[in-house]
Amino acid sequence: MMNIVNGGAHASNNVDIQEFMIMPVSAGSFSEGLRMGVEVFHALKKVLTEAGKSTAVGDEGGFAPDLGSDIEAAEVVMRAIEAAGYRPGEDILLSVDAAASEFFADGAYTFHKSSGASLGTGGMIAFWEEMIARFPLVSLEDPLDEDDWSGWTTLTSRVGDRCQIVGDDLFATNLTRLERGMHERTANAILVKVNQIGTLTESIDAVRAAQKAGFGTVISHRSGETEDTFIAALAVATGAAPTGSPSTTSCCGSRNGSARGQATPRKGGGHEGVEGARLPRPGGGRLLRRGRRRRTLADGCQAGRNATGGQARRNAGRQARD
Repeated sequence: MMNIVNGGAHASNNVDIQEFMIMPVSAGSFSEGLRMGVEVFHALKKVLTEAGKSTAVGDEGGFAPDLGSDIEAAEVVMRAIEAAGYRPGEDILLSVDAAASEFFADGAYTFHKSSGASLGTGGMIAFWEEMIARFPLVSLEDPLDEDDWSGWTTLTSRVGDRCQIVGDDLFATNLTRLERGMHERTANAILVKVNQIGTLTESIDAVRAAQKAGFGTVISHRSGETEDTFIAALAVATGAAPTGSPSTTSCCGSRNGSARGQATPRKGGGHEGVEGARLPRPGGGRLLRRGRRRRTLADGCQAGRNATGGQARRNAGRQARD
């Protein structure tokens, strides 16, 4: 997942939804998917420029223009995909991190930065149902407040067969909250943040519990991170990873690490990935497993370490020759 439009707390614009990301699912390899994402990112800059919009970037490196609505943000992403020569819903899908807790207060979701509209839980669920029906939106992170448990359950029951519902603030990489979510069926995927729970051991425990329950696992990059590529190795081991835009050096470092340890291409496009990684299909239908063989966490982490270690050895060799 590549972040290309920023809003919410990550940008000084009038978009309430925090992140709009793209998923290049027709790519035959990670590196090809990376190229597709970068092409769409640059096409988006041209689309925004031609519309007279700002191309300044937000905290995650995605563009942060003022737009007519949050719906328009999804629309400009669709235009950018087409401008880059790809098919929305076929080659590239849409992913959103709403960070809804940021605009929830006193029982209402209020779009303070854009329309000013205020919605209850039912209205917010209807909003997401419209978004999923209108766009190839297949992964939705934090669509409701972190303590709106019954709302999450309702939303997942309505759209979880055709959209990955990802708990970030809801679960906080916390096994106790995850177990409640699995029992109440409040989501079907978890966002994993190592620094959020505090240790790698606790993070892996959460991943294993989620995968055992059939949940998807998404490893999150961290704002302000360095160019250390460990997060890429962890993503290879456990599932998909949302990243910042190609305009941030730390995120480029993580993606380069992923490219060096990229997963095996699978027949029909996409990547073989690992147990637990799932690919939602737009327009309904089951969530397809991205993987035909089981791999352990150790397998994936070792693949990442081998890739980055090999690069380090090659760099050292070049320096010695120089």
